[in-house]
Amino acid sequence: MERESWSSNLGFILASVGSAIGLGNIWRFGYMVYTNGGGAFLIPYIVALLCVGIPLMILEFAIGHYTKKSAPLALEKLHKGSEWTGWFAVISGFIITSYYVVIIAWCLYYLIILVIYGYPSDPNAYFFHNILQISSGVEDIGGVSYGILVSTLAVWGIVALILSAGIKNGLEKANKIMIPFLLFLIILLVLNALTLPGALTGIEWYLTPDFSALFNYNVWLSAFSQIFFSLSLGFGILIAYASYLPKKSDLTINAVTVSLLNCGFSFLAGFAVFGTLGYMSYTSGIPLDKAVSEGIGLAFVTFPKALSLLPFASRLFGIVFFLALVFAGISSAVSIVEASVSAIIDKFSLSRKKALLAVLALFIIISPIFTTGAGLYYLDIIDHFASGYLLPIAAILEIIIAIWLFGGDKLREHVNKLSEIKLGVWWKYLAGVVSPIILTAVVFLDASNVLTSGYGGYKTTYVIFGALIIPLAFVVSVILQKMKTIKGW
Repeated sequence: MERESWSSNLGFILASVGSAIGLGNIWRFGYMVYTNGGGAFLIPYIVALLCVGIPLMILEFAIGHYTKKSAPLALEKLHKGSEWTGWFAVISGFIITSYYVVIIAWCLYYLIILVIYGYPSDPNAYFFHNILQISSGVEDIGGVSYGILVSTLAVWGIVALILSAGIKNGLEKANKIMIPFLLFLIILLVLNALTLPGALTGIEWYLTPDFSALFNYNVWLSAFSQIFFSLSLGFGILIAYASYLPKKSDLTINAVTVSLLNCGFSFLAGFAVFGTLGYMSYTSGIPLDKAVSEGIGLAFVTFPKALSLLPFASRLFGIVFFLALVFAGISSAVSIVEASVSAIIDKFSLSRKKALLAVLALFIIISPIFTTGAGLYYLDIIDHFASGYLLPIAAILEIIIAIWLFGGDKLREHVNKLSEIKLGVWWKYLAGVVSPIILTAVVFLDASNVLTSGYGGYKTTYVIFGALIIPLAFVVSVILQKMKTIKGW
């Protein structure tokens, strides 16, 4: 079966940027800067980008382009018997996508409600009780939120529509539309924020440097974690994407471009968030440090409240915000699902449509559990172990195989033959030594905290249940390695 390819390098860049830019770029980065030394946080952030982010992205591009395979068969090609490590990365992404799509569905549902009815009078109660229909606790599964369930199916439908059209006509065309439009929406939000009274106070809170934070090792770990998790590393996505590149492709320039665009987008979105929160503080009298929050609290409670206070076109800017979240989420979701689809096509020689159908069938069975009243609790627990453990472990395995078992110098030579910027031997040590040490430290420190303090106030039984996805991912990976190609499909 002839391998599909991108029609242009621009299409590859936009698809890779679309994969990297997700919901967290809009609702998480600004909060991290604010709580980790303001402008001073940019110093460890840039160091992390140069020492881990770009070197690992070059590594994943090199693996995919050198082997012309998705993650499982690519790592098997580099070192016999290593196929399961590629499946481990793909399964990590699969688990994350099963609930990530539900979060996109929250955004889509909120967007529709906003268009039809406008802002709720109490965003906090409305989001948690009317939209999520949250139960009393993790033990109480509650009922299904049918609005979220239907929205989840709609998001899966959009993902299926894009991926069924293939690389050129699906992924590439969709990202050529979504990414420029997403950037346009964020620029609109930033320009609007900068014209509001009190905005500069919010931005001052966002960026005022506290250089004493640089002596706190947690700030450095936060910077390295943020870079790792925001660049789509460890999922197997970039390996699959690079496998669709033509023979002559400048891998180093591509990695630098994607990384800088992703980080620049996050930095820009912070101006929209903090400028608008500064305005809310100015008009409502709420101290800014009381208004600032992260994650879903920011996206679905605080920010809609702030936008509802705008002097004009408040509903329009709310629609712009949630539309931006939907686009950012879908551009990432399609990339993670593609990593699974590509792996199944390569392994089992299935057509794209059959592989996509098999993957979606599994997702449609699993995702509805996150639309129940206890869905947010399940999501929180599973996400902690999937993002915090599976992805770093997948990346460490990938580094060991590619750099130390196959040979980092061989991949460096491959990259240098194609790229204007030549990699020195330093690249091998940044990707092969510094990166796994940092990732191991991130996993070890979190594991120590969980063992001593638990997680999120949940009962130990539920935390153990969440942690079981780690051995489960290992077992399923080994089973998939041992399975044979299905002939005649």
